[in-house]
Order: sequence, then C-alpha cells, then structure tokens
Amino acid sequence: MDTFLENQTGSLITKDKDNIPYTIQNWFEGRECDTKSREDIFRSVQMLAKLHKSMKMPVEEAYVERSLEEEYQKHNCEIRKIRKFIRKKGASALFEKEFLGSVQWFLEKGEKALNLLQQSDYAALREEALKEGCVCHGEYNQHNVFFRRDGTAAANFGHFCFDIQISDLYCFMRKILEKYSWDVILARQMLEKYHQIHPISRAQWQNLMIRFTYPEKYWKLANYYFSHNKAWISGKNTEKLTKVIAQKEIWGDFPEKCFGKYPF
Repeated sequence: MDTFLENQTGSLITKDKDNIPYTIQNWFEGRECDTKSREDIFRSVQMLAKLHKSMKMPVEEAYVERSLEEEYQKHNCEIRKIRKFIRKKGASALFEKEFLGSVQWFLEKGEKALNLLQQSDYAALREEALKEGCVCHGEYNQHNVFFRRDGTAAANFGHFCFDIQISDLYCFMRKILEKYSWDVILARQMLEKYHQIHPISRAQWQNLMIRFTYPEKYWKLANYYFSHNKAWISGKNTEKLTKVIAQKEIWGDFPEKCFGKYPF
C-alpha cells in the first residue's frame, strides 16, 4: 500500500509560499494490472480480498458512504430529469437520439434494482459493515493495482470510505466484465478467487446481484452529458453509449445467469 509521509513538523500536508498544499507518498515500481491477462485479473481480486480482511478501523461519520438506496433513488430521478430535458429541447445529436430510444428500458432496470434492494437484507448488511468498521478502497480498478517482483500492491486510497466491502469487488468486476462482454465464466472465476480468501455470504452475494442489475454505466454517461457542455457532445461518449445499448441484452441477462444460485 502507498503511504503518506510526515514532514519535519509531523504534518502530512506541506504548503508552499502561495499556500498550495502538497503531500509526499511512498511509491513503488511495478506495472499496472493488464486487463487482457486473466492471471493479472485473478491476482488483483486476490489482493482485494486480502485487503478487505485487514481493512477495519473505528468509523468516522464524515467518511461513511451514502446508502445504496439513496443513491439509486437519486440516479433514477436524474435519468428521468435528463429524459424530460431532451424531450423538451428536442434530440438533435446522435447521443440524445440514442438516449431517448433506450432510456425506458434502462430506467426499468434501475427501478427493478431499487425494488430488489428494498426487499433485500441490505440494511442489515450495511449496519453490520459499519458496526465492524469495514473500510473500502473506493476506487479499486486496474489502474490502482501494481505488480512488483516481490508481490502485489494497491495504491490511491484517496476515495476510501466505510461501507459494505463487496462494493469494491463489484466496481472491479464491472470494469473488467465490460471488456469481456459480460463473460459469466470469468465472473464466476473472479468470485471464487475472492471467496477462497474472504468468504462471500449469501446476503453479500444477493447484494452483488442487485448492484449488477443497476444500469450504472448508462447513468454515468447520461449524467456526464447533462452536467457538461450540451452544445458539444464527445464522440467518445456517444460511442460508449452506443456500446452500452448494444450490450443491453447480454448485460441484462448477466445478474441472473451469474448470481441466480448461491454456490458457496
């Protein structure tokens, strides 16, 4: 793990003459996780499981992650707001046309995920995680995992929070599976690698299924469009949206295929 170093006065932050704050960190040589390498993917998952076993500390309220129920409710409202905005102004750009043509399907998935969450043991799962002081990396992806000669390292804990730790596993898996067309076999292998080190309970398994049911990537692209310059829409984001829509059937089937039966 990367760590911040204290200055001569014992502070982690040093300000220059212009009052700009700086920090110094211990760093390490190594290469990032290669998403084309299944070995790298599995080693990254194992590293995460090891981190989660030890990442516990007294809870600080300022770093408690917002509840998933609140998040899904907010995101669903934002999707409706964006739909209303585009309908009112008229869809002229390809991104806007693609969004309007697909939004109802994805919004229904968002509502389904919210309903499943409300009917699940999520509240008890979250309460238990906070009681135990479970810490999440907050942004665990291939860019924050490094392989060295002497082992594996994780970096960039700046988004850490107190929450259900399998949220980290979900984030890492989602990034990988988007590149592998939602390969159920690969997903199961990642889950098994994690479970061997840090067991996944039935309630956590169900929570993972719900997280994969929510159209997070679709919401992110729509929200980015709405919060940035709408007069010029990135061609890259249009391509991303088109890809998400093209994969909607295989993505939509993924949660049940992967998580339909608890295997442990």
